[in-house]
Amino acid sequence: MRILAPICLFAYNRLSETKQTIESLKSNFLASESELFIFSDGPKNTHALLKVKEVRDYLRTVGGFKRVIIKESPTNKGLAKSIIDGVSELLKLYENIIVLEDDLKTTSNFLEFMNQSLSFYKNNKSIQSVSGYSLKIINKLSSSDIYFHQRAHSWSWATWSDRWSEDIFDKQKLKNELTKDALDSFKDNCGDDISEMLLNSINGINDSWYVRWAYDHFKNEKYAVYPYLSKVQNIGFSEQGTHCNGIDVNLIELDTLHETKFQFTKAATINNNIKKEFLIYFTRSYKLKFRLKLLKSFKGQKKIFLEIRNKFKNK
Repeated sequence: MRILAPICLFAYNRLSETKQTIESLKSNFLASESELFIFSDGPKNTHALLKVKEVRDYLRTVGGFKRVIIKESPTNKGLAKSIIDGVSELLKLYENIIVLEDDLKTTSNFLEFMNQSLSFYKNNKSIQSVSGYSLKIINKLSSSDIYFHQRAHSWSWATWSDRWSEDIFDKQKLKNELTKDALDSFKDNCGDDISEMLLNSINGINDSWYVRWAYDHFKNEKYAVYPYLSKVQNIGFSEQGTHCNGIDVNLIELDTLHETKFQFTKAATINNNIKKEFLIYFTRSYKLKFRLKLLKSFKGQKKIFLEIRNKFKNK
């Protein structure tokens, strides 16, 4: 009998995005056979109170899965604590888990890909996580449906109980062990933006759990598995987005084939050409060029204006 990984969904106060996330997930081939755990964070202020209530009222109507379990936090934990606590709770009960946030639309074969990846790499301890999301990689170099990278991604992912620990996210522990050489190497191998993001996370400037997870991959020479064709599209870049209220500069090639069988590669190695192509997305020059292209259209100009306005608003 095939045992499917439970799905862990984190929601807050965006009703429209949450609905789209759940409806697309419900359209997955394996939805009716999968358990769905929804962690609803509490409102951070009185302004968010009504929106959180609207989301929770909707969540109580959700069906289409083997079982739906809703866990409502009475207080606002914030994204990082919500995810660390929720994932830790479930991985004490389950061997593996699939994790989503409330602004991710999935393809119909997303759950197939994630479950097959979890099964295929179950005993390969060099693999720490599986990503359902993927950046567009043009130079595909093999017949495999996947590639590897040390920079994990947070826009849909999966892992195993023996590769997760709350200690990974201990800020004081990270402060004590980080060196300039380690940060420089992390940046060289995982992106121009990532070492600064890590420092900001452990110093409380941002609320990123993800960058500490990515650093754990890197320092232990572990890998994330990525599909060449992304099984996920991020719909969270809006004025209401708590963590994605800027401009999405990433290019993806969304999977429209609906295949349910995938070719995996046993040996986890990083191809230098793919690594270089992957890391371009995180360079300042790429991000600048992307925005300059947006200025050529009225719609793009509006996006730039909103991004600048939001940055000043959040200062």
